[in-house]
Amino acid sequence: MSEDTPAPVAPVPTPDAGRTFLVVVDRSVEFRAALRFACRRVLNTGGKVALFHAVPHSDYHHFAAIEELMQHEAKTEAERRLQQVAADVHKITGRFPGLYLRQGDTLEQLHIVIAENPAIDMLVLGASVGPEGPGVIISALSGKLAGKIMIPVTIVPGDITEERLDALT
Repeated sequence: MSEDTPAPVAPVPTPDAGRTFLVVVDRSVEFRAALRFACRRVLNTGGKVALFHAVPHSDYHHFAAIEELMQHEAKTEAERRLQQVAADVHKITGRFPGLYLRQGDTLEQLHIVIAENPAIDMLVLGASVGPEGPGVIISALSGKLAGKIMIPVTIVPGDITEERLDALT
C-alpha cells in the first residue's frame, strides 16, 4: 500500500451495536439539544442512550437531620427527573436508556462513571449560548477534566433548531 492509499475504514456498526451516548441531565435548554442529538444518532446508527445526573452534597451541616432530609429530597427529585427523561428517550428510540445517578461533585462523578463503564463511547453535551459561557462541564474539558475524559465529546449548540439537528444526524 502506498502513502497515497487511504487506510481501510472499519465497517459501520449494525443497529444493535453497543455504542452508548452519555448525556448529562439537567433542566437547561441546551440539555434538550444534546438529548435530541444523542437520540437521533441512536436511531440512525444504533446503540443506546445513557443518562447521567449527580446530586451535589448539601452544604447544610449544622443540623444532621435537616441535612439528611434535604439530601433525600434532592435524590428523590433527581430520580424523578431521570425517569421522566428516560421515558422521553424510550418514546424516541424505542429503547430504555442506561441510568447513572450519583451523589457528589458533578465533574468528579462524571469522570468516575465514564472511567468505570467502558461501554460508554461518547459524551454528548449541550453548550449554553448565554453570556455566562458554555457551561461548567464544557469549560472543565479544557481545564479540570483536560486529558481525563478518554472518549470523544460532542458539543451541541444549545440554540440549534430541531430541523438543523435532525439534518445533521
